[in-house]
Amino acid sequence: MCFIFSQKFTYTVLAEEAIPKAEDSSDTGAEETVDDEEPTDSDNEGEENTIDNEEETESVSESAARHLPYKTLGGITAPLITAEGAIVMDADNGAILYQKNMDTPYFPASITKIMTCLLAVENCSLSETVTMSNEAVFGIDRTSSNVGLDVGQKISMEEAVLCVMLASANEAASAIAEHVSGSISEFTDLMNERAAELGCTNTHFANANGLPNEDHYISPHDMALIAKAFNDNDTCRRLASMRTYDVAVTPTQPDEIHLLNHHKMYPGLAYAYAPVIWGKTGYTMAAGATLVTVAEDNGMSLICVVMKDESEKNYTDTRTLFDFAFSSYSHLNIAENDDSYIMEEAAFFETDDTTFGSTKSFVSLDTTGFVVLPEGTPFSRLVSSLRYRENPSDDVLADVIYELDGDYAGECIMSMEDDGVADVPFETILIDSATDKGIRFINIRKLVPYIILSVLSIGLIVLMIHVIKAYNFGNAMNRRMDIKKRRRRYHSDFDDIDF
Repeated sequence: MCFIFSQKFTYTVLAEEAIPKAEDSSDTGAEETVDDEEPTDSDNEGEENTIDNEEETESVSESAARHLPYKTLGGITAPLITAEGAIVMDADNGAILYQKNMDTPYFPASITKIMTCLLAVENCSLSETVTMSNEAVFGIDRTSSNVGLDVGQKISMEEAVLCVMLASANEAASAIAEHVSGSISEFTDLMNERAAELGCTNTHFANANGLPNEDHYISPHDMALIAKAFNDNDTCRRLASMRTYDVAVTPTQPDEIHLLNHHKMYPGLAYAYAPVIWGKTGYTMAAGATLVTVAEDNGMSLICVVMKDESEKNYTDTRTLFDFAFSSYSHLNIAENDDSYIMEEAAFFETDDTTFGSTKSFVSLDTTGFVVLPEGTPFSRLVSSLRYRENPSDDVLADVIYELDGDYAGECIMSMEDDGVADVPFETILIDSATDKGIRFINIRKLVPYIILSVLSIGLIVLMIHVIKAYNFGNAMNRRMDIKKRRRRYHSDFDDIDF
């Protein structure tokens, strides 16, 4: 069931971007839905923003949102969607395949809880006990999304996370915040710190559940960064992908609580999409319909975020974007396609013996590194650059960054090669220039004849100099002897007298 309360909204400008701002709730106006479930006929009959079926006439705002500009990796054409803000990101390397107003901040509604649960798993054991405080239970509007937990009830942290991720329980989110940080305000500080660590630049959290607050906003790009961190955590991923869960009855938790995942793209549901792994829904009248979904297909794992969408269109938009991305892009292994950094391909390593020591490559590219490219796009279109590590560790020399038309497509680690074969180390030169990203070095075997010729040439020159010097020295000695002989032959008694 979905509940409502009264609140009126206008718009304000934040960081040169328009985001909704709540006015004083004393002004009666449009009814605000605070559950993360989109309204249906049985929930809110007659609400203007309710869309019951796909055959309704497209609203003016929906039509305007549909034609907002978007951008794709490689500049390929994408289908139109109704969401005002959206992004499709590769969940493994962070490449952005599709973006639409991705840096514009919006109200997130309950997708906020992805960050709440990420911090719970990162900072606590799942076996820790979470106690429901009076503030957690009654500090939220009890008509908002909740699972009916009462003051004093105790559940495990694992159950608290499941209450939040599956059933979007606002009181459980507040209880998690208090358990992790001692208070909700201190927890929001932690949320903002963690967001900054993840690279978020258009985000500010004011609560742990996503209920409307003028200081609580996030951009689609930032939401995707948080979802990526969540997806990288095996525990978070496992809990969020569960379809149902029954919270155990205990002396401190006497109620039967059956949790059902609100996301409607799981098999057998209204918007079933087979590749879906996990997701989180969100909805308020201020935020519109928001949705974060992770899906895996065609060898790729993708994150899709849609914000400020029409009710139920968040699911169709998500499917549209997934279908586009999975069919239009693919992964290419870097080590298998880039030979500019693979030194086995260079002349320096052409030797059949170890007379001068092993000449095997001293660096290698990580074989797991990949780039994302539009289907049919040659690897040669990518431009690569080296980003050297400030504090190299584990023999890692640098990261090789690849871009397509100026947009990030992927990266690969360049590390030291150590196979224990080398007998004598030889110096090499790593050249990083705009025109040549390869490695340049000397072929010892091919240089041997030139070295011998150079040595012989130098020896010949030295010999010639010696001969010339010897010849000149001999002539000088002969001349001096002749002078002495002449002086003795013509000696006079007056030779030694000065007149």
